[in-house]
Amino acid sequence: MKGFFFVSLQHHQNETNNIIVMEITITEQNFDEVLKSNAVVMVDFGATWCGPCKALAPVVEEIANEYAGRCAVGKADVDQCPEVTGRFRIRNVPTVLFFKNGELKDKSVGAVQKKTLTDKIDALL
Repeated sequence: MKGFFFVSLQHHQNETNNIIVMEITITEQNFDEVLKSNAVVMVDFGATWCGPCKALAPVVEEIANEYAGRCAVGKADVDQCPEVTGRFRIRNVPTVLFFKNGELKDKSVGAVQKKTLTDKIDALL
């Protein structure tokens, strides 16, 4: 498996359980490189104004920690990434896309349970 793309990693401390979380912040400039640099990638497309996106955020953080080294987990703000959002025709947030070797393989729309997301990742590993 190829290494993680670390140029835009965000490190922050989760206030509820003191876990250091590493997420890839997806931008227009790094999106394609992130896909090329990782065998399996999960990208959470959301927005700061979106309630369900905020509800899904802790789940995405947990997945980023649990799958570190096996699956790159990124977050993309739809307002900051309009070209990427348009390319994948994202109309609702949160939308989570799953890629393997740079190709879109699956997606999930809405604030879903953790198991729904991890089952999709496990199918690609």
